[in-house]
Amino acid sequence: MTKKKIGVVLAGCGVKDGSEIHEATLTLYFLDRQGAEAVCMAPDKDQLDVVNHVTGTTTAEKRNVLMEAARIARGNIVDVKSVKAGDLDAIIIPGGFGSAKNLCTFAVDGPNCRVDEGVAKLLQEMQRQKKPIGALCIAPAVVARLFGKDLSPEITIGTDAGTASAMEVMGAKHKKAQVNEVVVDSKNKILTTPCYMLAQSIKEVGEGAEKLVAKILEMA
Repeated sequence: MTKKKIGVVLAGCGVKDGSEIHEATLTLYFLDRQGAEAVCMAPDKDQLDVVNHVTGTTTAEKRNVLMEAARIARGNIVDVKSVKAGDLDAIIIPGGFGSAKNLCTFAVDGPNCRVDEGVAKLLQEMQRQKKPIGALCIAPAVVARLFGKDLSPEITIGTDAGTASAMEVMGAKHKKAQVNEVVVDSKNKILTTPCYMLAQSIKEVGEGAEKLVAKILEMA
């Protein structure tokens, strides 16, 4: 039986300026445990910023998103621009501020954000081919910006009213959800779960991530 290939879009390495490592690692773990092949990818460009994760302060360093994401993928990673929707059965975007800084500019521009060109092209191809798209934590901002006006997808970022309002300004329909819940927009094949928007522990992140991965594989 051929393994399903699930794209995992990474945004660097670290919650404050890249992909949230727990969310990314748990996604990869549950995909492997459920018999799927993960295809890790990231944009090949400079990060918006580099944050000292000990102090929380921004540094003067420059780091590359793809090179940093490769740390999570153990080097097995490609430039998102090189991936075609036909190569994948579904795609998942872990959260972390990098998804709002490097995959799109939501962290800076809010509802007026722009999505990275390579990420946008791949996700739009996936949607046209009716392949499932999953997003964790704050990553639904990418989905809302790309598909909000045309598809009005139902998504969740948890319960934060301000962030939920921004998603709705972009055209998405926000649904409140608890940390262990997955909001499934069956019509558009878009799945979202709050993870560290609400989670107080890695165990709670795992509950939502495991359910989302299972549902993605079911729909793929």
